[in-house]
Amino acid sequence: MTRHVAVIDIGKTNAKVALVDLAEMREVALRRVANAPVADGPYPHHDVELLWSFILDSLAAINRDQRIGAISITTHGATGVLVDAAGKLALPVLDYEFTGPDAVAEDYDAIRPAFAETGSPRLPVGLNLGAQLFWQQKRFPADFARAAAILMYPQYWTLRLTGVAANEVTSLGCHTDLWNPWKADFSSLVDKMEWRRLMAPVRPAKDRLGLILPALAARTGLDPQTPVFCGLHDSNASLLPHLLSDRPPFAVVSTGTWVVSMAVSGNTVALDAARDTLVNVNALGDPVPSARFMGGREFSLLTQGQSQDWTGEDVEAVFTRTALLLPATQQGSGPFAHHTAAWLNAGGLSNGQRFAAVSFYLALMTATSLELIGADGPAIVEGPFARNRLFTQMLAAATARAVVASEAATGTSIGAALLASHQRTIQGKGDRIEPPIEPAWADYARSWRAAVDACR
Repeated sequence: MTRHVAVIDIGKTNAKVALVDLAEMREVALRRVANAPVADGPYPHHDVELLWSFILDSLAAINRDQRIGAISITTHGATGVLVDAAGKLALPVLDYEFTGPDAVAEDYDAIRPAFAETGSPRLPVGLNLGAQLFWQQKRFPADFARAAAILMYPQYWTLRLTGVAANEVTSLGCHTDLWNPWKADFSSLVDKMEWRRLMAPVRPAKDRLGLILPALAARTGLDPQTPVFCGLHDSNASLLPHLLSDRPPFAVVSTGTWVVSMAVSGNTVALDAARDTLVNVNALGDPVPSARFMGGREFSLLTQGQSQDWTGEDVEAVFTRTALLLPATQQGSGPFAHHTAAWLNAGGLSNGQRFAAVSFYLALMTATSLELIGADGPAIVEGPFARNRLFTQMLAAATARAVVASEAATGTSIGAALLASHQRTIQGKGDRIEPPIEPAWADYARSWRAAVDACR
């Protein structure tokens, strides 16, 4: 059995290569690099060559200390890659925050499928991958015509590692407008635009696509027989361990640049596309009601350069003053996409008090997302926010349900590593936080909701 899996984890803000020990279900090595788009060329794009060098150097360094038995890949969503017949880029890999696709929004809206077909809400800039491809074809027709395949972002890296072209449903089903989760097939948009011929074959996330290419094995020191698995979208990587082991109903909250909430066997609700709810597709191919907002980005901007230390007195002061941050500091997505952020009762907040209020804001935004998707049962928080006790306690208070703070440094890595495993049950680890007994927590959540409602 493979024990050590190297996971290539390309996030929007950082790229990582982690070594996961499947016997202990934990990361035993981690290398990280900042992942910022570059502005040269025809439009802002991802520096895939810098990332490629980082990946290969990391695999080599990790393998020197601990033999890598397999490789898996996970990446952020809303990203696709056009490659030519030689596997080279036909166009740079567009940064989904680029505003270019908005220039043809009216034409795109006339042909994109309805929410009922795809579970994909209409999002700004390039957050719908279909809008990116539509704009690229209109703006760069000759380059687009050179494309031999359209790949989702995880499978671009598997192509470079193995030479095998593939696609996979968790990335195809991530608000792309390209996938019909109810039929498990490409959407009507793909056929309208005649893109089906370009779509690489759809393979299960757990498929072993091939072995690492001989030249890369020589470059990294890996065994030439090292298998590479198909890979999946990062939020769905966080969800996978819980699909294999937890008893529904439950929800998983994957935190990074985006906070993505996914409900498993929750209450039946009508999803509201205007509030950034959507249907994801999990690694088993099943539709999953989901909601998202750019919480990690908000946290970074709101706390930049400030201490993240706090005391119980800071929390009490925020409660006493009912110091509130109202949405949304990142507009254009999330449950309050068109609200303008505002502070209430916040004059003269200390750094600790401000940090507490920001943490509460992010928890209450998450609680709103969970309500919109009908979540029930405990909420399992993966990623950086799991280590923020103020966030997890307020989330428990606002939902009146338990919160489990995952111990994994990044749930995405564990989930992606499981693609290389035959394990069917996973022993999850994490603190279970029950709703606080003190009424001040729930009172604060009610005050925040009332203030938000008053602004709508």
